[in-house]
Amino acid sequence: MSLPTHIPVLLKETVGALSIQPGGRYIDCTVGGGGHAAAIMERSSPGGQLLGIDADPEAVKAARDGLAAYGSSVLIVNDNFANLEAICIKHDFLPVNGILFDLGLSSLQLASSGRGFSFQQDAPLDMRFDPGQKLTAADIVNDYSESELARIIREYGEESYSYRIARRIIAGRPIKTTLGLARVVEGAIGPRKGRIHPATRTFQALRIAVNNELGNLETAIKQAVNLLGYDGRLVVVSYHSLEDRIVKRLWQQESKDCICPLDVPVCRCQHTARLRIINRKVITPSVAEVEANPRARSARLRAAERIITEDEWRESTERLSFLGDINPGGWRKPIILREVLGVSSAPFQ
Repeated sequence: MSLPTHIPVLLKETVGALSIQPGGRYIDCTVGGGGHAAAIMERSSPGGQLLGIDADPEAVKAARDGLAAYGSSVLIVNDNFANLEAICIKHDFLPVNGILFDLGLSSLQLASSGRGFSFQQDAPLDMRFDPGQKLTAADIVNDYSESELARIIREYGEESYSYRIARRIIAGRPIKTTLGLARVVEGAIGPRKGRIHPATRTFQALRIAVNNELGNLETAIKQAVNLLGYDGRLVVVSYHSLEDRIVKRLWQQESKDCICPLDVPVCRCQHTARLRIINRKVITPSVAEVEANPRARSARLRAAERIITEDEWRESTERLSFLGDINPGGWRKPIILREVLGVSSAPFQ
């Protein structure tokens, strides 16, 4: 088997948090080079199945090559994880035992020439995960107003010099390349004073804006909760505070029986807890892992387990299966669906 060319972050911790079982069904929503996916398949053998999703076609190709030895037990789909529920319905892959989101950039994307994710090499200001979408970083840098540019850099990059940077960008237009933008940012706030390059936060902000990363993450996590079966696990590895805040907030909301405002004396929301938080304290990489792989230093892992009653499980499964039957020809229909619906438990399609 060809090994992944990148180093998966928090691999041992991720595999442990997913509580992988032989014969289980798992989803890697950011399959990348397939490092986490390969570990999941090894642990879920015999009989394990994995659905890998990635918006980046280059990552999809790398994952298919790296996971080829697992044959038909692995399906890799080129799509955005914001469409998670629709993907699972289309391929009859539900309910599932575990779902993983490993967010941020992969080593493959950083090393790819011409993508514009890094200012370590000169490249067009692109930053799209999906090359088929229209909006690029160059569009934002060269077409957006000063106030909108400053908002993006401030909110998505948490950059305190956002207005100063935005003014310099406006004055320096047109800016077409990564090194050109990095020089403009450095000119606005001064040269590097520590480990982090002065353009790092601006590049992060533009990448998030181009790919709608935060909005897609919130959408996908809400769908993921719906797709998990009894005791299913949801694991998210994030790399900056904006992602982690979204995960933490949704974890807290879904782990409560009531989410009414504090000034409401009687519960009106009728909300019931759907997640049990596994690690109240976020899991971070060891010193040894950070030394071996500096990209891991900002990683934060949160994990939760699905709380579901038998009646809710059956109702959810029937609903999703019905939608799947509307779009027949999926990849694998789990045996549990056949049992719930009273259909012959024939081999997988």
